[in-house]
Amino acid sequence: MAGAVPVLLGLVTIWLAKGLGFGTLTEPGPGLWPMLVAVLLVFAGVAIMLGVRRAKDTEAFTRGTTVVVIAAASLAVYAFLFELVGFEIPTVLLLVLWLKFFGREGWRSTAVVSVVTTAAVYGLFIIALGVPLPHLIVF
Repeated sequence: MAGAVPVLLGLVTIWLAKGLGFGTLTEPGPGLWPMLVAVLLVFAGVAIMLGVRRAKDTEAFTRGTTVVVIAAASLAVYAFLFELVGFEIPTVLLLVLWLKFFGREGWRSTAVVSVVTTAAVYGLFIIALGVPLPHLIVF
């Protein structure tokens, strides 16, 4: 799995980058750098798969592995929702998931930290720095 994931990700990225156009080294197209990184991912994944038989210090899949997969999936859902409904609601939901269910914090501290952190990010990036993040709340 450790080698197959980067190979798969690299192949999908190569396929997607092909549609963007590679350009040349003197005039690179938008797909050149994603394609180069994808090729490195494929090579790294293949190297991992070739070396896995010699590895003695690997870990078995456990319940902790499931938490890592759910955490990674939650970031993908966050990125999708971020573009769809803005950053406030997905940020609060992601923080609640990570604090309450992964960090096993109490509901009160989870709620306070989630809302205060989201408000701080809003104040810093949208109000103070003027970063054009998609957001629902307008001041």
